[in-house]
Amino acid sequence: MDTILGLVFISLLALAGNAWSVENEKPLLKAGDAAPEFSLPDPNGNMATLSSFRGRYVVLYFYPKDNTPGCTREACSFRDQEKSFQDLNAVIIGVSRDSGESHAGFAAKYGLPFLLLTDASGDMIKQYGVWKPNFLTAAAGLGIERTTFLIDPKGKIARVYPKVDVNGHVEQVLNDLRAAK
Repeated sequence: MDTILGLVFISLLALAGNAWSVENEKPLLKAGDAAPEFSLPDPNGNMATLSSFRGRYVVLYFYPKDNTPGCTREACSFRDQEKSFQDLNAVIIGVSRDSGESHAGFAAKYGLPFLLLTDASGDMIKQYGVWKPNFLTAAAGLGIERTTFLIDPKGKIARVYPKVDVNGHVEQVLNDLRAAK
């Protein structure tokens, strides 16, 4: 049995290695970097851009998939604190590769009042450096590493939260935003 598990693990690593090419390797952006501009559709097909939020803080969070346990907890935590973020002149934006239809259903099901944007091509996800190898699922390969960026009103990254643990994460971002004001 150990031999079979070892072979399965080696096979998964080989598959992930083949999928992981130099063109996909983008470093995670860091505090002080200019946040890359984006233009992505919301569930209604309206395009949202980072520059349209100049003058406000932006909490830009990347998550793997709508309606999954961790992503739902994270989104609902942001929802529950949205008024606190608004009071601090901040907008919350979630990004995944899910379709606009999926985002619309997710937002309706959980009463999410903030923007959920679709990056179907994955270009923006790669620009921000959150497209990473994922060995934790049966479909090992590449996926979105749950990451949040706090972007200041001038478009600079103020803080990066890589490999997010959803427990207490929203409160941490909120406290950092309060400290930055």
